[in-house]
Amino acid sequence: MILGIYPYLILNGNGHEAIKFYEDSLDAKVLGVQTFGDMPENPEFPTPVEARNRVLNAHLKVGNTDLMLSYTFPGNPYQLGSQVTIAITIDDAEKSKEVFGKLQEGGKVNMPLQETFWSPAYGQVTDKFGITWQVSTEAAEK
Repeated sequence: MILGIYPYLILNGNGHEAIKFYEDSLDAKVLGVQTFGDMPENPEFPTPVEARNRVLNAHLKVGNTDLMLSYTFPGNPYQLGSQVTIAITIDDAEKSKEVFGKLQEGGKVNMPLQETFWSPAYGQVTDKFGITWQVSTEAAEK
C-alpha cells in the first residue's frame, strides 16, 4: 500500500542553512537529520571527507505535511530546475517494485531499486514526463 507522497528538496551544499530557514519561516519541526558521515562505512565506496557533514536526509514536519531535503553528493551534477523531487513511501517491497517498474516505463532509472541501510527497497527514477521520484519502502518495525 502506498503510504504517502511528499516534496523532497535537493540542495547544493546549503542544507543545514535551509533546515534552519524552513524551521523558522514555515514553523517546521525538525524530526531528524542524517549526514553522509552517518552512513555505514563501505570500503568499496568510502565517503569523501568533504561529504561527511553534508545532509543525506532531513525530515521536517510543516503542519500535517512532511518535507524532506538533502544535499547533492560531491561530484554529482546540480542543475537548477531539478531541486524538487517527489518521494513516495510504500509499506511493501513487492508494491515498491511494481510502482518503480511502472514509473520507469518510458523514463530513466537514476538509482536502481535496492536495499539501503534505511529501506529494504529504495530507488530513484525519472518518469517519461521528466519528474523524478524517490521510491522508498518503509522498513518493518522490529
